[in-house]
Amino acid sequence: MNDTGSAPASEVDGAVSTPVPIENIRGKLTADAPLAKLVWFKAGGNADWLFEPADRADLVDFLERLGGQLPVMALGLGSNMIIRDGGVPGVVVKLGKPFAQVETDENCVVTCGGGAHGILVSSTARDAGIAGLEFLRGIPGTVGGFVRMNGGAYGREVSDVLIDCEVILPSGDCIVLPAADLEYTYRHSAIPDGAVVVQARFQGTPGVPEEIGAEMDRIAEARENSQPLRTKTGGSTFKNPEGRKAWQLVDDAGCRGLKMGGAQVSEKHTNFLINTGDATSADIEGLGEEVKRRVYENSGVQLEWEIQRVGRP
Repeated sequence: MNDTGSAPASEVDGAVSTPVPIENIRGKLTADAPLAKLVWFKAGGNADWLFEPADRADLVDFLERLGGQLPVMALGLGSNMIIRDGGVPGVVVKLGKPFAQVETDENCVVTCGGGAHGILVSSTARDAGIAGLEFLRGIPGTVGGFVRMNGGAYGREVSDVLIDCEVILPSGDCIVLPAADLEYTYRHSAIPDGAVVVQARFQGTPGVPEEIGAEMDRIAEARENSQPLRTKTGGSTFKNPEGRKAWQLVDDAGCRGLKMGGAQVSEKHTNFLINTGDATSADIEGLGEEVKRRVYENSGVQLEWEIQRVGRP
């Protein structure tokens, strides 16, 4: 099949061509699916196709049928992502409740579905008396997202606790990747493009639930006090350069409160961009690029995006 990159014109029904035969596919496949409501910025275009699999077997079946004919992108909470206004080509895979389970064992191993939220992982570990995963309370995302990008908060990151992860490749093949094979660096991994993380195992240590809970509460309070959590935002915008803090560089360049269209640099935390109400993704990304320019002009430091920017302009 030849992909023109254009979005289908209507919802899937019996008379509309789909990217794969959908007989016996149990998940939901939607054409020209709005994505703005699925990301924290509440901006951006549509997915050519959005697939919400019923379970792991359903996802494998769908991807095997797709056979790599179209690009595949997994979408978690959308907390660290700009969906460009032209939308996302190919298929966006959204993992729902069937992928959100979290289980623990007597060896302090926490096994999580790729769609599980960080707060659920840390809370389940707390209840089982497993320490070391409290920092996941401070990562606004799903397991699949923060395993892929080596998410971190409050002095720790996923590479410190990950045992392995299971991914489904765009071909439909399932493979288990040990943490040592992921080539983790700051906010980066070697997980292949288009692979969907469906499960991960984290190693904790024995702990006291009350003490674990107190640390989680401390992290929650620190986030509430320092970050613009009650706005349309996207998490940390730029990576911290070696030995420096991105927010300080942005502040020193005079960018606190800087606006472009409906986008603004947060006055509460300058490494956050916010949608003040009617920002386009072009506003948000353009503001980020202007901040990068001003920071470089002021300090000589070239900031790097931490937020993913995907899709057509």
